[in-house]
Amino acid sequence: MTFFERSTWQGRYFTGQWVTAQNTAEVRSPSTGELLGTYGVATAADLDAAVKKAIVAQRTWAALPANDRADIIRRAGDIIDRNMSILAEWLTTEAGSGQGKAAFEAGLVASEFYLASGTAMMPYGQLLQSAKPRLSMSRRRPVGVVGIISPFNFPGILSARSIAPALALGNAVILKPDPRTAVSGGLVFAAALEEAGVPAGLFSVLPGGVDVGSALVDHPQVPVISFTGSTEAGRVIGRRGGELLKRVHLELGGNNALVVLDGVDVAAAASAGAWGSFLHQGQICMTTGRHLVHENIYDEYVETLAAKARALPAGDPSTGMPLGPIIDERQRDKIHAIVTETVGSGARLVAGGEYDGLFYSATVLADVTAEHAAFQREIFGPVAPVTRFSTTEELVELVNSSEYGLSLGVLAPDAMRAFELAEHLPSGILHINDQTVDDESQAPFGGVGFSGTGARFGGHEANIEAFTETQWVTMQSDIARYPF
Repeated sequence: MTFFERSTWQGRYFTGQWVTAQNTAEVRSPSTGELLGTYGVATAADLDAAVKKAIVAQRTWAALPANDRADIIRRAGDIIDRNMSILAEWLTTEAGSGQGKAAFEAGLVASEFYLASGTAMMPYGQLLQSAKPRLSMSRRRPVGVVGIISPFNFPGILSARSIAPALALGNAVILKPDPRTAVSGGLVFAAALEEAGVPAGLFSVLPGGVDVGSALVDHPQVPVISFTGSTEAGRVIGRRGGELLKRVHLELGGNNALVVLDGVDVAAAASAGAWGSFLHQGQICMTTGRHLVHENIYDEYVETLAAKARALPAGDPSTGMPLGPIIDERQRDKIHAIVTETVGSGARLVAGGEYDGLFYSATVLADVTAEHAAFQREIFGPVAPVTRFSTTEELVELVNSSEYGLSLGVLAPDAMRAFELAEHLPSGILHINDQTVDDESQAPFGGVGFSGTGARFGGHEANIEAFTETQWVTMQSDIARYPF
């Protein structure tokens, strides 16, 4: 029996070896309320012990030949790949993921480890010109211990994209997953990496609350923090990191625009828009949060999108339902409050706007203006606000009125025209003739503005930049001579 089967992890967490925790928390399905098991809850004292182990283990790990580290990381990818269906099941039951989304995410998790095994073997420096008769070069060195705080919405991939490259590049890792997805966002990695042969103490998973996350950010021997989550929490972490002179990578929220220009195939555009807004109940930082549609096709687009929304039932995703649950009641109530406020301010409810327990119906709001709550705020739910525009100038103003800048989609009959238009629309990610939600392990991912600090995850170059330090090195045959 492997760790991936539920009975093996109850009452435990991982700090370089299996240990029994003093306190436990329940893992319950947000779809059915079913008790899936329990896990050990970490404390700030556990964190300090894990960091001490990590420091010792990291020195030995970093001294290994790069190909040895690559072999272990690749082996972890193979283990995840073999257990992909089990990981996908956890993503469905614990995180409320639809089956298609869960399968996609599980596959992407494995690909992150495969990519990282290649990162370990990439060039890690360059020769520099020098005015002196010597060898001058720069090289990248591991930072030491990397602290990772990951969210609930895509718990597998949003943990893996920092874990895998950080380890591959010679670092130790302390992971604090969201307690609502402690298994699919954390403990599965402990199992895979232990089985792959990662040394004890090098990688620790510490499921816990805000106290553990704060202790991780504050710890003086954790020089780099990789955080994915809300803009509000990111501000707090960024501020604290600045005070402590730490490198903090922040991948935050989004209020992403999908621009629909005149002349497109409206049915295809509405299909893209529905996917962008309703995938995983809209609980994605890249979710299409604003549909900006040219006035000539506005009415047709709204009705086509609404028809798609009405055809999407919400229910237990393990039974094949396309829309699963909102993660908890607090988030559901936030979504409904934004919808209610927006309709009360003059927008038109065309579809949805209702919920049953944690299942929120796919919702379309028409006649949304830049003043409405659904336009201004990140909803993080299955809501598609649609806004009309008539001129390019008006469109540019609407897109740029948001302080977020993560992902942008432009649907157009002329792709070059869309590319030229996008020069006026700052965003960390641009998709022409596609919606806003996409991710590939080899592609740099990150946002600007309220969506993050411009740091990137994905691809060899971005990951090396994120999880190493640059050192300048010079060498010469004889000791340099000086006048005193």
